[in-house]
Amino acid sequence: MSNKKVITSAFSNLYTDQRIEKVCRTLYENGYDIELIGNDWNGAEEMSRPYPFSRIELKSKSLKTAYLEFNWKLYHQLKKKANKNTILYANDLDALLPNYLIAKKLNIPLIFDSHEIFSEMPAIQGKMSQKLWRYLEKTIVPKIKLMITASSGYAVWFKAQYGINPVVVQNAPRKLNFNQEISDNNPKILLYQGAINPFRGIDKAILAMHDVENVVFQIAGDGPRKTEYEELVIKEDLQDKVQFLGKLHPDDLRKITLTADCGMSIEENGGESYFYSLPNKVLDCIQARVPLILSSLPEMLTIKNRFDVGEIIKNHEPSSIAEAINTVLNKGRKNYLPELERAANILCWENEEIKLLEVFQKATESF
Repeated sequence: MSNKKVITSAFSNLYTDQRIEKVCRTLYENGYDIELIGNDWNGAEEMSRPYPFSRIELKSKSLKTAYLEFNWKLYHQLKKKANKNTILYANDLDALLPNYLIAKKLNIPLIFDSHEIFSEMPAIQGKMSQKLWRYLEKTIVPKIKLMITASSGYAVWFKAQYGINPVVVQNAPRKLNFNQEISDNNPKILLYQGAINPFRGIDKAILAMHDVENVVFQIAGDGPRKTEYEELVIKEDLQDKVQFLGKLHPDDLRKITLTADCGMSIEENGGESYFYSLPNKVLDCIQARVPLILSSLPEMLTIKNRFDVGEIIKNHEPSSIAEAINTVLNKGRKNYLPELERAANILCWENEEIKLLEVFQKATESF
């Protein structure tokens, strides 16, 4: 057991961020003194945790200024809260600079957890902000001694770019003791869960609904493309086949996932952050014993080659997506169950947290 204080921080309202919740709970249960700092961007829903948390109040109206405001205010909070007995834990590049500066000032350990390749996200491609994030990344990341990332593809990328060797801690859910009867849905349910962003294949999957019968496509989440995709559904006269469920609490989302006949993770190559990603929804569906249609990006191919948990789409044409959906539904969830069971016992948080705790042990030994 350890009495080391860990301050973990993220540009997040914390409510739906399951990776941060799992990390903090694991550390808390293993004797670390946890404090979590987020912000109120996109709201500040009520939540309870067994450790203290706070959200920095942001006055900014645009995301660009919100990043600056958050980093400034986070620096001053860390300056007050951190001491020689603290481990700083920065989640993603947008929380790294204040953590790095305070860690250097106090000569204390810093762990950087890169959930994605922030500087290569589609939303900032070709913008001035991408140059700023890249500059920050190349200035600080090579100096980081302890780093975690969410996929083996990300780890290879960071090694090639900056000569650093991140520990891969996949964002797998906790193990679910699956003993429920698989429901015989009529119509069948295709489920997308996650942010409604570009390059997720959602619009193509909507169009694919023309070529599947007796299926309802449920979209659980919110995001910048939601209105556009709602309009697409109306334009294509698919209101009876596509449902928008909105942003759900993680517990409610887990219950819905358990009822699906087919999950979906058909991300497009929207840049290196997407190309090397292992989307949370893949591991969530596996843990719920729900087969998936998957795109042929490296991390998803790796899982499909190791476990027969679904079908790879040939391309992002709606007809190919429909073909993959029909293949999964015709084979049936029960026929994928043995491989889903095998994958679920391996791709779970209980296996990932072992690696996380080893990184924190190294941080503790570095005092």
